[in-house]
Amino acid sequence: MAKALITSALPYINGVKHLGNLAGSLLPADIQARYRRQIGDETLFICATDEHGTPAELAAAAAGLDVADYCRRQHAIQADIYCRLNLSFDHFGRSSSPANHALTQHFFECLDRNGLIEERILDQVFSPVDGRFLPDRYVVGTCPHCGFAEARGDQCENCTRPLDPVDLRDPKSALSGSRDLEIRPSRHLFLRQSVLTDRLAGWLDNRSGWPPLVASIARAWLADGIEDRCITRDLSWGVPVPRKGFEDKVFYVWFDAPIAYIAATQDWAALQGRPEAWRDWWWEAADVDYTQFLAKDNVPFHAVSFPCTLIGSGEPWKSVDVIKGVNWLTYEGGKFSTSRGRGVFLDQALDLLPADYWRWWLAANAPEPSDTDFSFARFATDVNHDLADTFGNLVNRVLTFVDRHYDGVVPAGAAAGEREEQLQAELARRLATVRAHHDVRQLRRAADAVRSIWHLANGYLAAEAPWTRVASDPSRAALVTRTAVNLVDVSAAVAWSFIPDAARKVRVALGQETDRGTNVPAWPSPALDGVEAGRKIQAPSILFGKLSADWVEARRRQFAGC
Repeated sequence: MAKALITSALPYINGVKHLGNLAGSLLPADIQARYRRQIGDETLFICATDEHGTPAELAAAAAGLDVADYCRRQHAIQADIYCRLNLSFDHFGRSSSPANHALTQHFFECLDRNGLIEERILDQVFSPVDGRFLPDRYVVGTCPHCGFAEARGDQCENCTRPLDPVDLRDPKSALSGSRDLEIRPSRHLFLRQSVLTDRLAGWLDNRSGWPPLVASIARAWLADGIEDRCITRDLSWGVPVPRKGFEDKVFYVWFDAPIAYIAATQDWAALQGRPEAWRDWWWEAADVDYTQFLAKDNVPFHAVSFPCTLIGSGEPWKSVDVIKGVNWLTYEGGKFSTSRGRGVFLDQALDLLPADYWRWWLAANAPEPSDTDFSFARFATDVNHDLADTFGNLVNRVLTFVDRHYDGVVPAGAAAGEREEQLQAELARRLATVRAHHDVRQLRRAADAVRSIWHLANGYLAAEAPWTRVASDPSRAALVTRTAVNLVDVSAAVAWSFIPDAARKVRVALGQETDRGTNVPAWPSPALDGVEAGRKIQAPSILFGKLSADWVEARRRQFAGC
């Protein structure tokens, strides 16, 4: 049994997230966490809302709320949505927690003692109309690298390059829209990342198993030369800077946000009544396998900045072993847009369909090798084929047959023959393939392999057709039926990490857990003996309804945006 620490990129607090956020980090992390639990690994899955920085302040101002109150409300909304999506966090915390404030200040003090903090005077954007400095996202303009016209002052969404507000061309205030901006000096603190270049390079050399996308981004940053990073901002909402003369500043959100992974684990430990248990995962934790899941635009902060913080502290913190970064999910040929109402947001998705529909499609079409485009037509075609016609139909045909011909009791029948031995050998091979893909965090291929097991089960059922043998060869019909029931059991168990609600319903129908059960099914065996003869089972209701062409067209119009 291994120890698996899994973190997902922290979702920003400013409003409900869209399908792209789910596909980019939250869902892949959850599927990996569920899989690791299935194979018996001690697993801790940690996440939190990212509550500091300009996104929170801007969203709170737009909502007419105090920023702390806004964050409390939005955290509750997001936590509820993720629960409904069956994201199995061990703890879903907040970056604004007292634990993260204390730990962020601790890291700063360690870095400062080690000579890695330097005070500098910066030219900052000041807005006379707003009467304040405008850090980060308070300034929007044209990216100097790619020409994207709506780049933010912290990062360009188009080319992912980090920016400073003064870098933007034709800048304007995100608060007032004023272009009457000035450049004024302001004192700030820098983390001297350049001093850590060699140590970071050595750390990267010792990482393996990273997707090519992530490794190439990290190496490109290293090749370009790691620059020192400003870690303070002219804001009032955030972690206070514990240095005299900086009382009017807070830490940069990208300095404190990754630290929240550790702080959220501390909060988890406290809630368990074991306040020191976090150390088993983060302090001198060489036995822990740590994976971060995030979209490609977050890679630089997790592959460079956060490791520099950990390395520079001089303390024995656990650092990431594998960063699983993915590309982007696009929407109907373009980008998701919160401001234009373009795309499907998670609360809307759950109003339309149960979570398993979304979970399956986003996993089976994970944007791993390249960006993936979501369209309602493609979505309906895929879920109709995979969930309704393949998995759902398998469950319905087998369990209904048992109910009608055997009064809901699994029959015994003859001993397994050559056909069943061949089936078990092929099932063992396909189960090993699913595990192999999960082990290297290849989500789309793992889903493909799960689908192949569903096809194998359907193929066996169609070829052996027990309904044609009930009268002429009842012993063989009973064997095939018992084998098919166990194929349903395996098909549900291997799919549990992807579609947990449907898998649970099947396991309840098979008597594998109670209706209120939340058991983690053990990784399935190819022996096909999990459901024994003589067990009373029941046929569940239809697991997945089919989506019509009319439904597709109505949804396409509904979410077209302006």
